[in-house]
Amino acid sequence: FFAPVASGRAQVQQEPWLQTTEGTAINISCSHPTKLSSDYIHFYRQLPGRNPEFLALAARGSKDLLNIAGQLSVTEDGWSSALYLSWPRLGDAAVYYCALRD
Repeated sequence: FFAPVASGRAQVQQEPWLQTTEGTAINISCSHPTKLSSDYIHFYRQLPGRNPEFLALAARGSKDLLNIAGQLSVTEDGWSSALYLSWPRLGDAAVYYCALRD
């Protein structure tokens, strides 16, 4: 299972790639130190040969993502976030993007 990641805007930073084995949890982190209180963090993924797919958005706090067996968490100060995949499958191998939007 290979999960390359990419940033959506210059104010957002992600690791260039992450890798895990099928069934082993992975945390895709995102840093956005210029985030304003009115901004939301959006996570997308792009499966091979497909258009990007919206996964979730949040301004702060955590939310469970039942459709991908994961969780999106944004720190209280809003400057970092993480997409946690608790049980990734081979079908979850994709490019994952985080974006900062109002």
